[in-house]
Amino acid sequence: MDLNTITEVVRRPPDRPGLDWREGDAWLAGGTFLFSAEQPSLRRLIDLTSLGWDPLVPSDTGLEIGATCTIRDLYAFEPPRDWTAGPLFATGCEAFLSSFKVWNSATVGGNICLSLPAGPMITLTVALQAGYELWAPDGSIRVVDALDFVTGNNRNILAPGELLRRIRIPASALRKRTVHRRFALTHLGRSTVFLIGTQTPGTNDLLLTVTAGTTRPVRIAFDSIPDARTLQHSIDVIPADHWFADPNGTPDHRRHLTKHFTEEIRHELMAGGPA
Repeated sequence: MDLNTITEVVRRPPDRPGLDWREGDAWLAGGTFLFSAEQPSLRRLIDLTSLGWDPLVPSDTGLEIGATCTIRDLYAFEPPRDWTAGPLFATGCEAFLSSFKVWNSATVGGNICLSLPAGPMITLTVALQAGYELWAPDGSIRVVDALDFVTGNNRNILAPGELLRRIRIPASALRKRTVHRRFALTHLGRSTVFLIGTQTPGTNDLLLTVTAGTTRPVRIAFDSIPDARTLQHSIDVIPADHWFADPNGTPDHRRHLTKHFTEEIRHELMAGGPA
């Protein structure tokens, strides 16, 4: 879609963009959402892709994902063999359910900052206990838990002019066993619920991430795998106003699916599979 209110595009911003931030600005990465709808409040786009941020930087401490990393590049990434959670990268990309044209342009950071309940990059990074590095216009940097970034449907903690620079996933999370469940009304539809359970090697713990069915991610932690009743209760206590309603599912439907799939995740982790 043509954005007929835009009067300027900054193609080569400084290495620390944001110092010249003003009302009516927007960060431009893949632009797959930005150009999909009218943006009447915008006057200027600041192109982040020209900054050349490294898309993926694996190390002994974990993985750094540049905010402008495309979904295509993340899908093609081959993690080290001891990162047993590595298959979640492909799982998250496939939950995007979009054409290769979108994968070639859409970015990990863009999906996170759009902050929709069904954003699969949010699911992925919250489940892997990531931290988000945020850059403010005044030059300050803060790192926040991925869990705390999204505050509601299409809402997050970014202040005006603040941007997501990178996502940091610790190696300890990448070495966990994982089980996931996702439900959509159609084979290629938007997620109604998307759940991931992780378990630390050599332990009986459980970290459950609930997304898509809720307006913001929910993380539930147990030191040891709970019994069915305790696990079901942990879903029951999610506040009623956290459950999302749209054409893909009512809050009651999403709560029912979440309780059903969490029990499957519990059983699968207790049985020892998959990695």
